[in-house]
Amino acid sequence: MASAKQPSAIDEAVFGQKDQQLDYKTRTGAYIIIPDAQHYRMLLVTAPNGALLLPGGGMEAGEDQAETLQRELLEEAGFKVSNVRYLGRAGEYFYSHFRQQAFYTPGYFYIAEAYEKVKDPLEDFNNLIWLPIPQGIQALKRPTHKWAVKQWLKELS
Repeated sequence: MASAKQPSAIDEAVFGQKDQQLDYKTRTGAYIIIPDAQHYRMLLVTAPNGALLLPGGGMEAGEDQAETLQRELLEEAGFKVSNVRYLGRAGEYFYSHFRQQAFYTPGYFYIAEAYEKVKDPLEDFNNLIWLPIPQGIQALKRPTHKWAVKQWLKELS
């Protein structure tokens, strides 16, 4: 994977309301939009709970965004990507009833213009799905992920 450019701005789109009475666990992530060559469909990951998300995930200790994307893409899809470009940062405050925990999830979002399947995914509990982009935006669970796709589409027009 080409190295993902580090963001230069600290601007961040924020979704959700922070409840001052809750203790938030911060989980920073890196996510990537992978469109098909015609920019008609995009790759989404179906998490074990059924949520549709952009490929990517939480950053491990010592990882930068490029390393996180590389690891997550191999785990989830068996993909390597190239022509990677930074789109922006967005975070969300939310409460997970499943985990009984409040989260703040700042994410760094990227677009990849090319991908290659290099091996079978390392994880067998996620499903991959290619959806037409408008349908994919509607299906994405996280508002930060929807925001990132819309940012990319603005750049295309």
